[in-house]
Amino acid sequence: MEQKRDLEGVLLIDKPTGMTSHDVVDQVRRKLRMKRIGHAGTLDPMATGLLIILVGKATKLSQYLMSLDKTYSGTIKLGESTNTQDADGEITVTKPLPEGLTQLKAQFAMSDFVGDQYQTPPMFSAVKIKGQRLYKLARKGQEVEREPRFIRVSKFEITRFDLPEIDFTLDCSKGTYVRTLANDFGEKLGCGAHLTALRRDASNDFDTSRALPLDTFKEMEISEIEKKLIPAHEAMPENRL
Repeated sequence: MEQKRDLEGVLLIDKPTGMTSHDVVDQVRRKLRMKRIGHAGTLDPMATGLLIILVGKATKLSQYLMSLDKTYSGTIKLGESTNTQDADGEITVTKPLPEGLTQLKAQFAMSDFVGDQYQTPPMFSAVKIKGQRLYKLARKGQEVEREPRFIRVSKFEITRFDLPEIDFTLDCSKGTYVRTLANDFGEKLGCGAHLTALRRDASNDFDTSRALPLDTFKEMEISEIEKKLIPAHEAMPENRL
């Protein structure tokens, strides 16, 4: 076993599906034998892709790196709404697709979500209201009023049109719930929808091409991992524009 090192920097991990972001942080902690590990931007368990891991003193960068714009790709299924707005939830409403729906019409509806706007966080989320996580209330069947939050969507475009599925690419600001966009898009079409796949491709100019698959990371020597760490000063947003 290698000698424990006091590491510091930013590590890019490609998160697999079925794990929480906290699960990934725990695995990094165990591998590096360090407690001071965090991340800069949660991914839902269903989602895959870029998770920015902060090691050692680099945890101080959390608020700066979380503020970066994100790029996603994913799949929306029309005609079914779920209680979580994604495929991890239970189907609550089923409706027929709009008659004569074309890719052009769907893209026109999707384009309405581009720009500055306010978005209401879903009940199944980690947002706290009066000290309680919303998802805990949602599991009890409770719904409470949530304050809308400002978001910005720079791009929301269809990349594959194969009804009832639509693949998309999305550029958006921090705090955007992609599954809520999918749900609201379905509501706009009048048939409902939910998110069935999501991948974070990039956060500003950090992207998955530089990210380590979690299984690969777990098999690496500490000395190899150390070489993959991005120094904190290089990771600062003002140094990456």
